[in-house]
This record gives sequence, C-alpha cells and structure tokens, in this order.
Amino acid sequence: MSDHTDHHAPEGLHTRGTVVVVPGRGETRATYSRLAARLAVDAYRVRVVDAPDPNPHGSGDPGGRDAALTRFGALLAQAVDGTAGPGGVTEPVVLLGADAGAVALAAHLGRTGRLPGGRRPDAVVLAGLPGRTAPGVGDWDEELDVRTSCPTHRGTLSDDTAVRRGSLGEALPDALLTAAYDAELAVPALFLVGDADPLADQDALLHTVKSLPRARLSVVRGARHDVLNDVQHRSVAAEIVTFLETLRDELVPVVAVETSAW
Repeated sequence: MSDHTDHHAPEGLHTRGTVVVVPGRGETRATYSRLAARLAVDAYRVRVVDAPDPNPHGSGDPGGRDAALTRFGALLAQAVDGTAGPGGVTEPVVLLGADAGAVALAAHLGRTGRLPGGRRPDAVVLAGLPGRTAPGVGDWDEELDVRTSCPTHRGTLSDDTAVRRGSLGEALPDALLTAAYDAELAVPALFLVGDADPLADQDALLHTVKSLPRARLSVVRGARHDVLNDVQHRSVAAEIVTFLETLRDELVPVVAVETSAW
C-alpha cells in the first residue's frame, strides 16, 4: 500500500515547483485532498505523505527523539525524490506541515537545515503550530469544533474511518515543541494560524517568527485549528500560492498595492 498521494499539474502546463504536505494528529492523506488539488491546479506538483507519529517510542529522551526525527527526515527525503520526473525534482521544493506535521518539520530542519542526502528545501509552510498547553477536546463533536467550522471539512473528517478521533487531546512531547519553536530556520518560512485557534500560543508563535531571518506570520480571521481546511480555505490556499510565486522571484512580491480604500 502506498504511503503517499500524488496530485499533478494539469497536462500541458509547466510544473512550477514541488510541495510535500505532512498532515497532523489524527489526520489522513485524504484530509488534504482539497488543498492539494487546488495547489496542483496552479501547476504545482503535490505529494501528501502519512502523518508522523507525534509520540514515537523513546521520544521522551533526546536519543529517541533524534532517532524519530532522523526517520521522519528519511521519509521526507524519499517523498521528495519520488516526485522526480525525467528532468529530476522540480524546484523550488517546499515542505508544508500542519499541527504535529508542522512541529516535526520545524524540529527536523532546526537540526541541520537539510534532509538526509543533503537536499535543502527551498522553503517551509507551517500551519496550525500548536502551543505547549491546550484545553481538552472532549467528544468528537467538541473536537470538530476545535478543528473547523467548515461543514465540508467536518464531513470529510467524520466520514473518513481512518481519522483517529480524540487525537488532538494527546499532548505532544514538550521537548519536541521546544525544538520546533526554537528551530533556527534558514529558509523562507510562512506560518499560518487562525485567530480562533484554541490550541495556538499566539505570543510564542510571534516570538518565533520574529526571531527568524525570513519568516512571515499570516493570521486568518475566524479560522480554527485546521487553518488549511477551515471555511477560509480558498483565501489560505491563495496565501500559500502567493508565497510560492514570491519564492520563485527571490521573495519579491509579484503584486504591490499602490493605493487602496479598503
């Protein structure tokens, strides 16, 4: 059985880059079908991988945590290399993670800045980075309320029998969160967070973003924890595409507002 799902640019269009998506706690690859399809329509090669185990055996000690992050990095490297066509992997290569996927990405890249094999991603997108403390999520309806107010996304999660219910109530290892928040990311980084996300630590997130040389924090009005899939998903996808396009031009924005009444 495959450990990834692929979405390709429309036939006849030049592929503009590669995006590897890492889900978060309890999520499956199907959770990101809508986002991946939208990015693919804009001519990006998208591969969605399985969510990492946020609490692998031995993650409570540095050796076990490092080993888990090394295995995670190896899987990421395989996922990126597996997208190669006749001309190789299409660059820029961007890693996109949500929730625990974002934590694992930041923690791994904070160690060496590279994937096993030596590839340095061109950028990262970190969405819904959770804080160190969070309220309980209760039953499934309460967990859905924490995740999203989008009826389509709520249905996607509820109908997917592989989604692990109650997962948002499982605390991430504090050492892993510390490694993520303290990661010295040298590549451009786009952080996405909903202003109605009860799991987010807005102050810690802002401190992390300000400490990085090339980082942007985009706050999505009204969005909950699943910021990539909430009711604002079209605007969030547009923000990601804008970042991808800006990345292709050395972070020079394609569109600059000269004057506006709103």
